[in-house]
Amino acid sequence: MFFNSLAFFIFLPVVFFLYWFVFNKTKSTQNALLIIASYYFYSCWDWRFLFLLVFSTFLDYYTGIRIEKSNNDKGRKFWFWLSVSVNLGFLGVFKYYNFFSESFAQMLTTVGFKASPILLDVVLPVGISFYTFHGLSYVIDIYFKRIKAEYNFVDYSLFVSYFPLLVAGPIERATHLLPQLKEKRRFDLEKSKEGISQIIWGLFKKVVIADTCAIYANQIFDNYEKMDSVTLIIGTVYFAFQIYGDFSGYSDMALGMSKLFGLDLLRNFNYPYFSRDIAEFWRRWHISLSSWFRDYVYIPLGGSKGNKWKQIRNVFLIFLLSGFWHGANWTYIIWGLINAVYFIPLLLFKKNRDNIGDVALSFNFESIKVIFHMGITFVLVCFSWIFFRSNNITNAIDYIRRILVFSFDYNNVKEQITYNVLFLLPFFMVLEWRNRKHDCPLGNKFSKLKLTFTILLILVLGQFSIDNKFIYFQF
Repeated sequence: MFFNSLAFFIFLPVVFFLYWFVFNKTKSTQNALLIIASYYFYSCWDWRFLFLLVFSTFLDYYTGIRIEKSNNDKGRKFWFWLSVSVNLGFLGVFKYYNFFSESFAQMLTTVGFKASPILLDVVLPVGISFYTFHGLSYVIDIYFKRIKAEYNFVDYSLFVSYFPLLVAGPIERATHLLPQLKEKRRFDLEKSKEGISQIIWGLFKKVVIADTCAIYANQIFDNYEKMDSVTLIIGTVYFAFQIYGDFSGYSDMALGMSKLFGLDLLRNFNYPYFSRDIAEFWRRWHISLSSWFRDYVYIPLGGSKGNKWKQIRNVFLIFLLSGFWHGANWTYIIWGLINAVYFIPLLLFKKNRDNIGDVALSFNFESIKVIFHMGITFVLVCFSWIFFRSNNITNAIDYIRRILVFSFDYNNVKEQITYNVLFLLPFFMVLEWRNRKHDCPLGNKFSKLKLTFTILLILVLGQFSIDNKFIYFQF
């Protein structure tokens, strides 16, 4: 069941009705209903993998309590490393085992040995990277005494399995979500309206922007050998909007539907394509993952403290892990390393925190500089997306090589640019730009007009195909 499916648009109102009109007596009944709904939601993908979700929940719940109750460091370390090892072990087996086996076999082949690795014939459980990171952050925070262990199993189970964020985030923190789950929620009409607007905006991003761009991006990337340089550049731009609309659209829908249940989730995107440098881009893109790596890996390693070599090592490690987190493919690793290369000069010249505030433009020279910097940042991001989107490193390099040939084929370009795209992308960017200080562009002034127009665009231009799954489901 996907957020953009008909089944989900039946499921969500049913849960909403039961939540506010049947199970609304106590926070325990509210939480119990959301757990049942969450497990049903997950089972619609594949019920056989429910055991992983249950096991992960029991593991972190139990080890969290044992860490807190341990009287000595030896006991605390034992339960902590047991939780971390098992969590990463499951992630390693399901997500990375085949990748490492095949890579090792290829390495042996290059030095003259023949190897036939034993591969696992299993699918990647949807959401495993997300709920594993939920659990890890919870256990790490208990170990370092930032939070207390949760003794209410129902509350903790909901923290892990809450269906709006279960399969593609945002990656929540116990410090943010658990306190909300311990209070009875009361219906708030204004908050529900905000939630509905954000769901519709997220749906627009997914079925109109992302899925429309996907048609052309897929056609270009899948047939890049036949394309000219200009078409290949257009294909890269299409993919940039596809992945942004797809992932941020999912996050908007998750945040919006959570507001319907009186719960706030962490913001995951903050208009990243208006960033003025790469450091700012990573403060605005997939914020919950970036901040997770910052708080649980980068800062413990020393962050930007220490000598330059240590700082560079930390940056490379963070982006390498970020790339590897996305998938078991060298393309993601190279994508991460390219972003590290972008980031290092900003760090060395202490420019990585130059652009902290909101972007503002006026009629002066400074604004021209800002537009130039946003343009350069977008180009750099698009270049790295080539590796993210390509099937392998060879294809990515060949794709770039063909761009550098500087060829032009009018018929190719004409086929990839249609009137709806020419209208949609500028409309989308203008609406986001004018509302960049708000969580959702459909709120504030003319909200009813913007909401009505957006719904019309969804109905008229939306791509309602079940094949258009959310990209981040594969992570």
